[in-house]
Amino acid sequence: MLHLPICTTVELFCGIGGFRIAADQRNIATIWANDRCPKACQVYRDRFGKAQLHQGDIYQLVDEIPPHDLLTAGFPCQPFSSAGKKKGVRDPRGHIFQVIIDVLKRHKPRFFILENVKRLLSMEEGTHFATILSELAHLDYTIEWRLVNAMHLGLPQNRQRVVILGTLDKDTKDDFPNIRLASTENIAELSDSTFQTLTNVEQWTKINDHSYRFPTWGLAKIGRFIGYNFAQFYPATPIVPLRAVLESDVDCQFDFTESTLNRLQTSTPVNNFVQAVQILYNQSGGARMGYTVFGIDGVAPTLTSTTSRHYERYKIGNQFRRLTNVEYARIQGFPDEHCSGISIYDQYALFGNAIPPVMAGWVMDCILENKIVQLKTPQFEQLSLFSMTDAC
Repeated sequence: MLHLPICTTVELFCGIGGFRIAADQRNIATIWANDRCPKACQVYRDRFGKAQLHQGDIYQLVDEIPPHDLLTAGFPCQPFSSAGKKKGVRDPRGHIFQVIIDVLKRHKPRFFILENVKRLLSMEEGTHFATILSELAHLDYTIEWRLVNAMHLGLPQNRQRVVILGTLDKDTKDDFPNIRLASTENIAELSDSTFQTLTNVEQWTKINDHSYRFPTWGLAKIGRFIGYNFAQFYPATPIVPLRAVLESDVDCQFDFTESTLNRLQTSTPVNNFVQAVQILYNQSGGARMGYTVFGIDGVAPTLTSTTSRHYERYKIGNQFRRLTNVEYARIQGFPDEHCSGISIYDQYALFGNAIPPVMAGWVMDCILENKIVQLKTPQFEQLSLFSMTDAC
């Protein structure tokens, strides 16, 4: 791997530091970070020190952000999450995205990485993502996005997230788009006509003309985009089952209550896998996720910051219980004690709202390891991988 410690990054909406862990592992120096959540900031200070963290309202602190090479932001996902109220662009929190635009305009970092929930692609029939994409694509960046599932990166969780990578145009080698978040195997899925369009930005669709769900992968530049729904993720790691990260000695505080056990007597056995999640029982007469009992031979469903989801039920051997805070940490790819010092109850939300470090790291590696598919001509046989020696 190419390690360049001179690279610097700014981490907006840092939470408990998912991007920070990935950056530290790659010798990228985090020089400024921000969040307004007191508990998240406490964890961040405990784990990384207080020098780079600036707690408070980002609107009041944005002028303090220094120049940097890489901007990262898991910008607030609640307005876009299917687990939330689905307010989208009508929610004032959605305007926080304008801070990201402001920072990009001011500092022109060479790269940026943004992360949000899967629903971002379909919110309000695609118009929300179109607004975001249009703002980004009118800056001096080539934009690439991809829907990524944490279980393809070695975590025992069905967690689908949209990652958005921006590359400053001066770092683009030529007029053809450089592709980092898709592989040669993915590009080989494209038809001849789609491939030819891919190499000609003028033939891409105008972003503002698009009014339905966006595809799971795409490129955008100067107000236009092209996208495709790839069949597979390359290179996906073997799926890790939930049983691989469970604690062996769990306190009884995590056991089912007596009323929940009684309710289970009327539940319907299912024993089915849905998106690699093992469902053992559903409550009779209802399909709410909160009344589901999961198994441990598949992966966990998406961990969220929603309180009701913290009490999802699992059958582990002969025991029925909820997951522990340590198991939440492992499912998200954090160290066991990452949130120690915070109440167990609050740790669930902090972990559920974080970007897994392995997911953040995967995108960073697509920059640092020079995983660029360069399109030389509209011919599949001339696809080539090449290396950049000055990624940062």
